Amino acid sequence: MGGITNNAMIIRRELMTRIARLLMQGKLEEQVDRIPLELRPKGSTDISRCCIYKDRAVLKYKIMAMLGFHIQDEEDELTPLAEYVRQAFRRTEVSDEPLTVVDAACSACVKANYVITNMCRGCVARPCLVNCPKNAIRFEGGQAKIDSSKCVNCGMCQKNCPFHAVVYVPVPCEESCPVGAISKDEKGIEHIDYDKCIYCGKCLVACPFGAVMEKSHMMEIFRAFREKRQVVALVAPAIAGQFRTPLENIVGAILQLGFHDVVEVARGADVTTANEAAEFEEKMKAGQPFMTTSCCPSYTASVRKHIPELEPFVSHTRTPMYYTAEMTRKKYPDAVLVFIGPCLAKRFETFQDPNTDYMLSFEEIGAMFVAAGIDVAQSKPADVGAGIDPSGRGYPVAGGVAGAVGKKLAGRVDYRSVAFDGIDKARIRELKGLVRSCSGNMVEVMACEGGCVNGCDVIANYKVASRQIGELVKK
Repeated sequence: MGGITNNAMIIRRELMTRIARLLMQGKLEEQVDRIPLELRPKGSTDISRCCIYKDRAVLKYKIMAMLGFHIQDEEDELTPLAEYVRQAFRRTEVSDEPLTVVDAACSACVKANYVITNMCRGCVARPCLVNCPKNAIRFEGGQAKIDSSKCVNCGMCQKNCPFHAVVYVPVPCEESCPVGAISKDEKGIEHIDYDKCIYCGKCLVACPFGAVMEKSHMMEIFRAFREKRQVVALVAPAIAGQFRTPLENIVGAILQLGFHDVVEVARGADVTTANEAAEFEEKMKAGQPFMTTSCCPSYTASVRKHIPELEPFVSHTRTPMYYTAEMTRKKYPDAVLVFIGPCLAKRFETFQDPNTDYMLSFEEIGAMFVAAGIDVAQSKPADVGAGIDPSGRGYPVAGGVAGAVGKKLAGRVDYRSVAFDGIDKARIRELKGLVRSCSGNMVEVMACEGGCVNGCDVIANYKVASRQIGELVKK
């Protein structure tokens, strides 16, 4: 999901890199207001919107999000970005709402509807008109037209047109959301309903204007560096597939950025596997028909908010991040613990976790490497966690969790795993049906197709990342 490159992503990563570079140089407050001007200089023809000034305004608001602010936090349009930098360095808490919508960038998508294109041949059969249940189609000058006041978006016209002249025009962010958590207001601006949101990040990836932005913790992390505090990185297993280099080099590059230590979250995955296996065995002996995994916070949010009937079947075992942070906090009681991970849902989990302070996405750590001039492949290899079960490093690939638990049980109990590889609208309906009928007794659910390697914050193609992680597990 997140590894696909488009221009909106390129702009976002360029902004991240510039902010990280200026933070490293200690010049962010001094130069942050120049970033929109440098990216859209006077006379530039490389503009995305109506004029260069709107492009600059949109870039400003995207920078605000990267400084950790909601766009709605703006009280005065003339407040410079430098003031937000000062406020960010004084901030003592991060928000539990990890997304913000840049309203200046969000206005081009009309309500989802069907449109008849100039491919219409005005045929005698007129199946679009005949099959429309609401009489929403008329013919003018030999061409079919849709009356939007009558249309209910049933799609019968598209289904029946022999020339494929009818196209469906979606609102990408709304179309991608599995739970209807994002919708337009009366001004056409999208808003996120956090009572429904499951933090899957699909809207962030889907928006072709880059209007949905993730609020960053980079300011808090750099403040900790600046204050000479111990900053410890907890790296998700999926990081092993993000750079085409061994895990040892990736860990070495993170240490080169100034982190005091790097702890593999695969270590916590070993605890999750053991606990989940024990819980599964106990529940099967008690006669429960099935159990689902619990390590994907987007899935557990789906259950909590949209499928409460499934909640009794969800494992009570905590996530690998939770157990890793718990262990690391005992070793470093006063350190700042930073989770480095692949998705928005983990940022929300970081907020809730009692031991983890902040999160960096794979995009952000990649931007920091570029800003610092670090070639990950050429970095000094570091020792990686000894004694970690290889199956723990396989967690981020679809089937990895269920496979690890099955291996742990080793035939002690009947074990039949079922995988839900990705969550969309159809999968939500299927999950609701599990209570009535389930073909297996262990259900692994990952919100992202392919697993964590395809989260909204990854930088590598998930198929390539999956192969790389597979090789690491075998080794």
